[in-house]
Amino acid sequence: MSSVALRTLAERYAAPVPRYTSYPTAPHFNSAVGAREAAAWISSLPSGVALSLYVHIPFCRALCWYCGCATTVVNGPQPVTAYLGTLQEEMAHVAALVPPSHRVTHLHWGGGSPNSLAAGEICSLAERTREMLHLDAAAEFAVEIDPRFMDGARVAAFRRAGVNRVSIGVQDFDPKVQAAINRYQPYEVTRQVVTSLREAGITSLNIDLVYGLPGQTQASVARTLEQVLTLDPDRIAVFGYAHLPERIRHQRLIDTSALAGPADRLGQANRVARKLLAHGYVRVGLDHFAKPTDPLVTGPINRNFQGYTTDTAETLIGFGASAISRFPQGYAQNAARVPDYQERVARRRLGTARGVALSEDDRVRSYVIERLMCDLVFSETDLSARFGAEAAAPVIADSRLLLEADRDGLVAPTPDGMCITERGRPFVRSICACFDAYLDQSTARHAVGV
Repeated sequence: MSSVALRTLAERYAAPVPRYTSYPTAPHFNSAVGAREAAAWISSLPSGVALSLYVHIPFCRALCWYCGCATTVVNGPQPVTAYLGTLQEEMAHVAALVPPSHRVTHLHWGGGSPNSLAAGEICSLAERTREMLHLDAAAEFAVEIDPRFMDGARVAAFRRAGVNRVSIGVQDFDPKVQAAINRYQPYEVTRQVVTSLREAGITSLNIDLVYGLPGQTQASVARTLEQVLTLDPDRIAVFGYAHLPERIRHQRLIDTSALAGPADRLGQANRVARKLLAHGYVRVGLDHFAKPTDPLVTGPINRNFQGYTTDTAETLIGFGASAISRFPQGYAQNAARVPDYQERVARRRLGTARGVALSEDDRVRSYVIERLMCDLVFSETDLSARFGAEAAAPVIADSRLLLEADRDGLVAPTPDGMCITERGRPFVRSICACFDAYLDQSTARHAVGV
């Protein structure tokens, strides 16, 4: 594609759209769903249900200016100790509600930085989780870490806790970019942590990169990627920076004049993608790459609040401040601020502050958006078989209108519906937005579409 055509497409599809880790998206959650509804949904889960658990650790040792996560910087142990007490109280209440025959097939700790916990706290939290909820022997236990604050004790603690996959935040190795986002992380620090994890027996490693950061260029992201490839990760996620200073106050510290425009952002993403494909990685969905033998490539994939995953459990229960749960009936989100979350758990035993109950149309559109984000395919037959011809009809009509309106080759007809082309892959979020019945009603701010 010529640089002129690339620039035209990037600018045309740069309108802000959701990341679609859920549908309806979080801005449409409301207070009609609270602790009572969440408890009823948990209690109604069927016998033998497979569960996925997410545990949010909302603490960091330093503030990265680009970050959009729900987190806060702590300098002492007391807030963390108090939070872990509340977290275990919430877990105990959920454990009393779920069927005793349930099994946990995925456990994910995110943040913030889970390695802001001390080694003893890591082991204690994992042990209490296993005591209260039934972790499958083959469960994937994944943890996100900030390698700047790892040490041997924490590596050993994660291993003892049963962690078998680690996602390592890198973002960028260029010192100028790191200075612009207040994240100083030398390559050698990261390499040492990778080596320590592998020596401890944690060999499934992911690395997270970000494009569109202040000061980045196509050449600089390519240099960072060359360094990342020497670490030989199983998976690499390449996220676009979401600059939302109106909503995220510390992003106002970033120099907006140093941010790339839509065409340059897309150029950075494409440069990374080309190098990863040439290196033998397989592209998964929008922004993930994995080795050909990785389960993310060889097996079915889904999308949840942690991004692309091999997790097939229909129910995800989130613990901690801001954590979101997904049930067959809908979504439930805990209070975002730690004091509010703690107060809710103390009074109501669950931290739920808001959510949304799914309509039949929500379920149909959620399924379509997830399959487009994961497989890049829309099947009319599959949709009608799953939800019935009447429920599927409005969404099938939307897909046909999209095909008729497409003038840029982003989608193509198939015998059974349509697919997103390689040209359209970078704009999959914008394509999914065509099926979003809530988007025009929203005043929420989202990241740009490229």
